[in-house]
Amino acid sequence: MSPHTTNAPLPPDGDGPPAEGEGLRRSLGFRDLVVYGLLFIAPMAPVGVFGTLDAKSHGAVALVYVIATVAMAFTAFSYAQMVKVVPLAGSVFAYARAGLGNGPGFVAGWMAMLDYLLIPAVAYLFSGIAMHELVPSVGQWVWTSIAVALTTALNLWGVRPAARVGFAVLALEIVVLLVFVVSAVVVLARDGAERGWLSPLTGDGTQGAFALSAVVGAVSVAVLSYLGFDAIASFAEEVTGGSAKVARAVLFCLALTGVLFVAQTYLVALLSPVSSADLAAHPGDQGSAFYSAVDAAVGDWLHDLVAVSKAIGAAFAALAGQAAAGRLLFAMSRDRRLPRLLSKTESGTPRVALLCAAVVTLVAAVWASRRDDGMDHLVSVVDIGALTAFFLLHASVVGWFAVRRRAGAVSWWRHVLVPVLGAAIVVAVIVEASGSAQVVGAIWLGVGLAVLAAQGARGKPPVP
Repeated sequence: MSPHTTNAPLPPDGDGPPAEGEGLRRSLGFRDLVVYGLLFIAPMAPVGVFGTLDAKSHGAVALVYVIATVAMAFTAFSYAQMVKVVPLAGSVFAYARAGLGNGPGFVAGWMAMLDYLLIPAVAYLFSGIAMHELVPSVGQWVWTSIAVALTTALNLWGVRPAARVGFAVLALEIVVLLVFVVSAVVVLARDGAERGWLSPLTGDGTQGAFALSAVVGAVSVAVLSYLGFDAIASFAEEVTGGSAKVARAVLFCLALTGVLFVAQTYLVALLSPVSSADLAAHPGDQGSAFYSAVDAAVGDWLHDLVAVSKAIGAAFAALAGQAAAGRLLFAMSRDRRLPRLLSKTESGTPRVALLCAAVVTLVAAVWASRRDDGMDHLVSVVDIGALTAFFLLHASVVGWFAVRRRAGAVSWWRHVLVPVLGAAIVVAVIVEASGSAQVVGAIWLGVGLAVLAAQGARGKPPVP
């Protein structure tokens, strides 16, 4: 077999559990998939970047998320296309391998590792920082380590029990979000808005007339709030009822988070007593802009409630990310691209791969917690890894459906136009990324290419 082709057998969509050590166990339903996706993204993800986006977009922050949701829909649609025909745990690694060949498949998996291994580290670090603020006598790295230990234990317990606990945490986050929405609506109805009612969609006018270029520049940052919905595809071998359910969950998760993001940024923009021009002139105030608006309009109690919710939610976002990372390592190991030990499963759970992912994220999170610029370093690396994997995902759709014609007749809008536009959006975001992120991404890519060259064309069809 040529290294540039693959006829890998795809796993059946049956629901029977695997024999000990042979594969993953099918036990997840549609709700479980959505829970993992929403946990990974976090329903209130815009809290930390609201001020930055408000300043960049000249006040049109809700419009930024409308456009960002549409932009990410191209990527979600490509995931939905590929998960139906390649329902494997490796997600974009498996898709690129099927659509483009073994080499590009390895590169996609290698770059996705930056996303799946380090996003949990970012989340653990955020949780540690938040808990340290609440209990200053305990160091950040201690809280971070506790969060890693707790969520790793849940993941080792099994994907279904972890989803149940995650559902309870997600319900808490949704309740807090609803409390914020209701409180904001009450304040707006009673006292009126600080800005014009349409300003979150048209700009607040404090930095001049509406500027599309400013909104587009902010979109390149906002799309990073959605990183994580793609992790749903990693559970394709553990879902009951067929891979079409995974495709629906990916699209539903993106649509729901888009609505939540637009609603909360619209409301907080109306409540904000600080203009976008002031935020642009004082970058140091941007990170706390969401909380400042809530404090001024509603009160400190809601600030504290949101902070606690974010602290707990971040730890469980890491749980979902760690679970996805374990599936990626498992799939690449099963394909003989990583040490074979990582493909071992116990009772349908890839425990060795999960423990390996936990160690990497723990080291990265603790290292970052002891540096003032640790969070910035982690975030920049994560972004490039995810975006490169998204680009190869879109290329895989074209390769599988339009070039190799593995699924019959070609739909030029679904199999060519959508992925090409999606790839163009991804490239634009990569170009807008920081120089340090681009350098780190290039170095990681170079290391991956060296590993690929050392391995040659090795790789085998997975046998779940």
